[in-house]
Amino acid sequence: MNSLTTLKHVLAAGLLAATLSPAMAVDEPVEHPVIKRPYKLAPSADLVYSIKARQRGISLAGESVSNWRAGDGKYSLLAETKAALFGKILEQRSEGTVDDYGLAPAQFVEKRFRKEAATTTFKRDSKTIVFSEGDDSYPLKGGEQDRNSTVWQLASVARAAPEKFVAGSEWTFFVAGRRDAEPWTFKVVKEDKVATGLGEVAAIHLVKAPPSNKQGQQVDLWLAPSLEWYPVKVTFADEDGDYVEQTLQKIIKK
Repeated sequence: MNSLTTLKHVLAAGLLAATLSPAMAVDEPVEHPVIKRPYKLAPSADLVYSIKARQRGISLAGESVSNWRAGDGKYSLLAETKAALFGKILEQRSEGTVDDYGLAPAQFVEKRFRKEAATTTFKRDSKTIVFSEGDDSYPLKGGEQDRNSTVWQLASVARAAPEKFVAGSEWTFFVAGRRDAEPWTFKVVKEDKVATGLGEVAAIHLVKAPPSNKQGQQVDLWLAPSLEWYPVKVTFADEDGDYVEQTLQKIIKK
């Protein structure tokens, strides 16, 4: 089996690196929610995750490290994923400022295994989102995120209003990827116990399912209130049973 075929799926191991649903047609209307919510940024830290996956019957393992920094009205996030035998297979960088909506990305860069880096730019002066891959653009209305910043924006909102993260509640963001953008909705399922490298912790389980009229991966995310609402686990599951699971092993406060 071609190793690149396997790695195509392993790239999902970076936090929200996966293509969660196919790109929308250019002429199809795109919902663009603009929601201003209270937020409280999580403290700066390095988070180390273990990765295990099954892709087309092959078991894979690796490690991912997220370097989260926030302060002085700015933020940055660097996430690197490494797989046994292959080395670094994914690098994502998100950086920007903090405004009335929370995280305000300026640039998102994603470098995949043996591929050129793709850059998504949030042009605040012209109020547009543009991509190095493709000619599409989207308006900046307020609160837009990239694939790397979304989880941290969600955690920031949860830290500001934890009492609202109850079963059935939904949290929608407009998210830009490598070449397009679309709304992502996370729904709170329940509180679970999650086994981590730091022991068993209580975490709020959220699900981002693909739209009912599209194929795609389901994303399950667990945020731990006792650990600053950091993401302690995330899984990407395909309809055919393939999956990638990322579990927190260590937190290094900065």
